[in-house]
Amino acid sequence: MTTTTIPDPEVERYLLMLSAQRSPRTVDAYRRDLADLTQSLGAPASTATPDALEAWVASMRAAGRAPTTVARRIAAARSYFRHQQLLGTRDDNPAAELKAPKRTRKLPRTLSPSESERLIEAANGTGPRALRDRALVELMYGAGLRVSETVGLARTSIDLDARIVRVLGKGDKERIVPLGRPAAEAVRRYLALGRPHLDRRHRPDLFLNVRGGALTRAGAFLILRRLAEKAGLEPERVHPHLLRHSFATHLLEGGADLRSVQEMLGHADLSTTERYTHVSDRRRRESYFAAHPHARRSSKPAGDA
Repeated sequence: MTTTTIPDPEVERYLLMLSAQRSPRTVDAYRRDLADLTQSLGAPASTATPDALEAWVASMRAAGRAPTTVARRIAAARSYFRHQQLLGTRDDNPAAELKAPKRTRKLPRTLSPSESERLIEAANGTGPRALRDRALVELMYGAGLRVSETVGLARTSIDLDARIVRVLGKGDKERIVPLGRPAAEAVRRYLALGRPHLDRRHRPDLFLNVRGGALTRAGAFLILRRLAEKAGLEPERVHPHLLRHSFATHLLEGGADLRSVQEMLGHADLSTTERYTHVSDRRRRESYFAAHPHARRSSKPAGDA
């Protein structure tokens, strides 16, 4: 079944303006959102009243639309009517009071400690690439680095004697993260025995590809996928950020305080780091119900007292 779209020149002019500021994907999404509003009203979107918009949102919820879809459509309507206000076409923004549904934040997925070890052990060769891959995965898991931070490291970013790495994070903010002995040793072996064979262009980057150029984000993704397959893990599940999630979760499970983990991750907001406490709490509950005799559900009905 096809629906007839009611032409709305004002919406098209708004989208033309939007295309100069936002990505084509965003413009297309807003076009669909405003077309849905027009269809719901049975009239141009510019004629909407607050009550009509409330009815539109209620119809989306009744139809079982995803909260993310409803929230984006409300954002599209607010933006459109704000544009009309700026042009002087409307005195009000009828979408200003619409309440967007709360977006549920998904808990970060992590590897278990044993899965992390399997992934690391998969890079167990002695060739230049294997030594590089071992140092890469040890560093991402051992220091909780973002993939962009990892491939952006220079040789001078790591102090192997002090076992620290200087990281340039978001907003060009530098932070210092301690390195465990295994990570420091893996980097030491790579620098001594692996990197000299890859360094054909005398680059300052720590991690190099087989052609002697700087390792890219895409290259790091491919390395992890290859190691995951070798380790017997799901390749599509393993990515650089999964190691960062695992780093944070395993630290908190091991008793590290939240503020220290926040500093090591380079989070500006503590609430971002707090997500990992929920992962730790969930794991503790799962462990409790799986292991404690009085927590296990009995398969037999209780007898009469």
